[in-house]
Amino acid sequence: MSTATYTVSGMTCGHCVSSVTEEISEIAGVTDVSVDLPTGAVTVTSDGELSADAVRAAVQEAGYEVTSGA
Repeated sequence: MSTATYTVSGMTCGHCVSSVTEEISEIAGVTDVSVDLPTGAVTVTSDGELSADAVRAAVQEAGYEVTSGA
């Protein structure tokens, strides 16, 4: 099991959180996504090592940007 935390900019509401969670959840191996809206922290838990590029791409697909993280 692996956990990584990213900071995502641009999220302002529950819909933003849902969009980011949905896109990241579609990555193979992801078992949990937890988003803290006030800080922009997104914690991703997966079965094994997860590509940071895959997470960045999923966040971009949702319309947001990873500003820091794994």
